[in-house]
Amino acid sequence: MTPLHPLDQATTLVPTGERRAIGATSPFYANMAGPFGGATAAVLLRAVLDDPACLGDPIALTVNFCGPIADGPFEVSWVEKRAGRTVQHWTVDLTQNGKVAATASVVCARRTETWTHQPSAIPTVPPASAVEPLALGERDGWLRRYAFRVIEGPPLFGLPPTDGPRSARTVCWLNDLPERTLDFLSLAALSDAFLVRIIQVRGTLGPMGTITLTTYFHTDGEALTANGARPVLGVADANVFHRGFADQEARLWRDDGLLLATSVQASFFRD
Repeated sequence: MTPLHPLDQATTLVPTGERRAIGATSPFYANMAGPFGGATAAVLLRAVLDDPACLGDPIALTVNFCGPIADGPFEVSWVEKRAGRTVQHWTVDLTQNGKVAATASVVCARRTETWTHQPSAIPTVPPASAVEPLALGERDGWLRRYAFRVIEGPPLFGLPPTDGPRSARTVCWLNDLPERTLDFLSLAALSDAFLVRIIQVRGTLGPMGTITLTTYFHTDGEALTANGARPVLGVADANVFHRGFADQEARLWRDDGLLLATSVQASFFRD
């Protein structure tokens, strides 16, 4: 039997009742404190996508990281709030030791054939095959679950400080390790697979973390399956760092220029 991909292991939910299940954190997606936020987002999304009543494909996923998630089991519960003929709304809670650690809002919908226009264009960059993956040294956890082929804005840990902040922009090809056919779970996780922008700008580690993350999905499952395990191009940037909070914007494209997802998030940081 082929072993489950680490992402599928990390997002496995065991039903315990009506729209209730138990999951557990995975060492494959460990972060500095608790699990990688993208893996948590994928867990909450999976609860809805695996529900027999789920309508169509996900359109939007908002995850609020309410508190620390400790290593070990957690409970997930979800509720269908309202559904029409084409659009459906869900809420999801992740609890641990009786406390809410994360919540999610999931919007699903049946897509229909309509006029299509994509003003957002994929940047002109070398193909993924021409870019060497980032060497991560001894770093482990979730960073080992992705190949980062950085074109612009590599992480600059340990370098002497500059006279001012560095650029917040990163452009890189991304794919799961081991390779995995792209789907909505992996796309949700990939939307958070950029280092928190304060690290990129200052080049130092400190207290920081994502508070809320929203991903908008702009395609359907067939287009993701057609991508296979090929890398997607990601661009992340920020607009402001002010009084302990910052934003991040990201876009993910298929290599043929199809815009797959956009995301926005807010994070906290401390000096």
